[in-house]
Amino acid sequence: MRRTTSARTFRRVAVATLAAATLALAGCGSDSEGGSSDEQAGGASLQEIKDEGVITVATEGTYRPFSFHEGGSGDLTGYDVEVMRAVGEELGVEVEFEETQWDAIFAGLDAGRFDAIANQVSITPEREKDYQFSTPYTVSPGVVVVREGDTSISSFEDLAGKTTAQSLTSNWYELAEEAGAQIQNVEGWAQAVTLLQQERVDATINDKLTYLDYENTEGDTGLEIAVETDEESRSAVAFRKGSDELVDAVDEALAKLQEDGTLAKISEKYFGEDVSR
Repeated sequence: MRRTTSARTFRRVAVATLAAATLALAGCGSDSEGGSSDEQAGGASLQEIKDEGVITVATEGTYRPFSFHEGGSGDLTGYDVEVMRAVGEELGVEVEFEETQWDAIFAGLDAGRFDAIANQVSITPEREKDYQFSTPYTVSPGVVVVREGDTSISSFEDLAGKTTAQSLTSNWYELAEEAGAQIQNVEGWAQAVTLLQQERVDATINDKLTYLDYENTEGDTGLEIAVETDEESRSAVAFRKGSDELVDAVDEALAKLQEDGTLAKISEKYFGEDVSR
């Protein structure tokens, strides 16, 4: 259904135009996660969102299983997409997704192009300086993955002298290195698990969500989790600073979805278990 252009939309366009001019004057010195809070548009207004009946949410649309098009050209779907649609129902508004490349997603939020980001945004101290976050809707530790039946690795200390397959640019590479493992460089998860299944390496370290998605998609892979890290990655909806009422409303919605089992149901659909807490 076509929406008429509201005053809020005109304000968003004006803010985006002003922000674009500011960025142009600043040159190319800003990083991929946007500028400082001084360059941000004002926080998103819960009342305006309710008045218009729409919350605009940025997501990549190419990040399976979180945000993607089924079959490459079907409707937008995924874990993050379904969570936000459920949140929208609780808020009583439609969710309009703005598909945006990751490298530009924070700059778009800063410029007021959308109200929030739902794209597995990890909560970090650096990001918390410039943005507000909802309560996490995804919680995931790191895991050491081995071949089924391999009992030689039951702790990170056991990786000493073992060979792990890791991407050179990932934080998992550093973790394997600190544990004393010999590292086989790979381009990513697919290559790592292939080497593991072929018994060319002893293990690989990655995010648990990656492993669960692989198991859920591929079925019997012959792999299992040997160890989980104590520290967990927490992903949440990101907002501009000053979006207090909207953040509170989304938190209330997520709490209801947690309580009634909706988040668990969505989690189990994509990962085979509840990853929402």
